[in-house]
Amino acid sequence: MSKWLQSGRRRDICVLLAAAAPSSEPDDNEVDDTDGTDTRGELRGQQLKSQLESHYDDRIEPKSFYGTLSALVDAGFVEKRTEGLHDVYALTEAGERRLYDHYEWMGACLDADD
Repeated sequence: MSKWLQSGRRRDICVLLAAAAPSSEPDDNEVDDTDGTDTRGELRGQQLKSQLESHYDDRIEPKSFYGTLSALVDAGFVEKRTEGLHDVYALTEAGERRLYDHYEWMGACLDADD
């Protein structure tokens, strides 16, 4: 297991980004009406932070949160782009692969008790 999976916050960020990814069926709500740009599978940094704070029921220090995001970007598991004033994040193929590998490992561990 790589170090990035040893951090619960890193895993949780990847889970939120995977959950934001498009389904196989396109949805009209997944297109930005202002310019027709496909915005599926992406979340702004503040959206990610707010969702994690809600899940943890605790405030996350911005410096710590954005440091975690930077580590994921540097490792190639998350990509970052700027949209106007906001940084927008999406899970890369490598990040998705690692996340689903971890998901399978968890399932195997939980099924082993049956």
